[in-house]
Amino acid sequence: MRIARVIGHVIATVRSPGMRMDKLCLVEFIDRNGQTNGDLHIAMDQLGAGEGEWVMVVAGSSARTAYSGGSSECPVDLCVVGIIDEVMAADERLYNKFN
Repeated sequence: MRIARVIGHVIATVRSPGMRMDKLCLVEFIDRNGQTNGDLHIAMDQLGAGEGEWVMVVAGSSARTAYSGGSSECPVDLCVVGIIDEVMAADERLYNKFN
C-alpha cells in the first residue's frame, strides 16, 4: 500500500467493459512530509474520497482483487482501499483529516 493525496476527479463515460462506473480519483503519491514528485495517477474509488484527502491505494493485482475480486478482465491498476483520518510517525502527527 502507498499513501496518496486526492487532487481531483476524472470523468470517463466510455470505459472498458470490465470497469463499472465507479468514481475515478486523480491522485499524487506523497512522502512523509506530504510532498509529491508531480506524477499524476488515476485510481478507482468505491469509497467516496474527496479532494484533499489522504488515501491508501494498492496497485497491480492487489488493485484488481480489491476492485473486482481478481478478475483478469478488469483493467484496473490502482484502487483506493482506505480514506486516512490520521498519520503518526515517531510521535509526530504527519496528517490529520480534521485539522
